[in-house]
Amino acid sequence: MNLSAFPTWRLIDTGCLDAYSNMAMDEALLRSFDTSTSLPILRLYGWEPAALSLGKFQRVDEVLNLQRCQDDGVQIVRRITGGGVIYHADELTYSIVCSPGQIPPASSIKDSFRILTRFLLEFYRRRGLDAQHALDVMPSGSRLGERTDFCFAGRESYDILISGKKIGGNAQRRCREIIFQHGSIPLTNHATKGMTYMRKQLSGCEQGVVSLVECGSVPDREQLYGEIASVFSSSFAVELVRDILSPVELRHFNRFKCSKYGTNRWNMEGAGE
Repeated sequence: MNLSAFPTWRLIDTGCLDAYSNMAMDEALLRSFDTSTSLPILRLYGWEPAALSLGKFQRVDEVLNLQRCQDDGVQIVRRITGGGVIYHADELTYSIVCSPGQIPPASSIKDSFRILTRFLLEFYRRRGLDAQHALDVMPSGSRLGERTDFCFAGRESYDILISGKKIGGNAQRRCREIIFQHGSIPLTNHATKGMTYMRKQLSGCEQGVVSLVECGSVPDREQLYGEIASVFSSSFAVELVRDILSPVELRHFNRFKCSKYGTNRWNMEGAGE
């Protein structure tokens, strides 16, 4: 396929960063995006050290065992997207920043989840895994979209399931006619570890999730990044061009990291949006 004839997206690979840098980076890319002039973005990254991220609207004292988090020295960061707590360890995370006109037409915001997660379905399927959206395989009458404190305990319509088990998670936000979405591809299963930091223990939650290693798929990180980029290009018929942060994006990143994601006011209280 000759990609030169296809729309161009920026591919920004920032490697493994700490929790505060990762969320500051995502928001910097979102806030710098201009719907009339900016190229759409696919960012790939990881988390080092492992960390917990809260959904935007969660109350930290209600969902996390803060003493346990403090004892283990686990970083806690608040996302700009909703949903439940996620324990990030040994995973590939992606984020997408684009305008609605830069992706195939969606009938609704919910339908855009289907469109923007189809590259993940293709990635898993190329690895020989039977990946499906939850909406397409859950038994009739199943409850989808129920709010849970721990991300991996719930099922959304366009969560991805492999053999009935949830793999990764995805969340989206709309801002000034801009789509922002991020999600994870777990290499190994850390749901049990993540649950130890929750105030309320959800019995059996860890049995409902799966990782690439458990599926018999063991890529190294560089191979994984390359495969994701290749699948994304073919799924959306776009050309990915490697890029770095612009000066504007870098300024936003430094500001958000210091004044927002590096503060308890945002991470613990959710104040300072």
